Amino acid sequence: MNKLAAGRDDEAGAMLTGLAPLVSTNTAILILGSFPGARSIARQQYYAHPQNHFWKILQAVWPKDPLPDDGADGYAKRGAWLLDRGLGLWDVYGACRREGSLDTAIRDAVVNDIAGLELPRLAAIAHNGGESFRHSRHTSQLGVPVYKLPSTSPANASWSFQRKLDAWREVFVRHGIAKDRS
Repeated sequence: MNKLAAGRDDEAGAMLTGLAPLVSTNTAILILGSFPGARSIARQQYYAHPQNHFWKILQAVWPKDPLPDDGADGYAKRGAWLLDRGLGLWDVYGACRREGSLDTAIRDAVVNDIAGLELPRLAAIAHNGGESFRHSRHTSQLGVPVYKLPSTSPANASWSFQRKLDAWREVFVRHGIAKDRS
């Protein structure tokens, strides 16, 4: 049995394993979160919490291209939809100990080998929130612009949806994968 998946430490909880990268050779902007929340791990889907603004923000950036519903095969279709727009997803941590879903509870984190991804069209890295951005030293070595975007998490209540959307859209427009709404 995999030690990362099955290891147990009574003080810190089980070592959790993150999700595989969702990328393609056409990925122009790699979006990095910190580590999947409990619901995302349980469902094996990025941004599975219904209150997370991630998928809603993407839909608002590309309103004429409806995001597939979250039905039986909806997540696979959402992944293809995201890849078709030149985006990719992964997390800075590949494994960690954490009770609940808050970034502040992450312990014993193992950093993913982001530089090891083969992304020939990579133009930028976009960190989804502050915890992810703390590891920008790893991503800044890739020779592309690195952005700290506001977290799409429901825990980031200090930013309105519109303010988050504007910040995310600006990066996508800057790199030519979305159009300015003006």
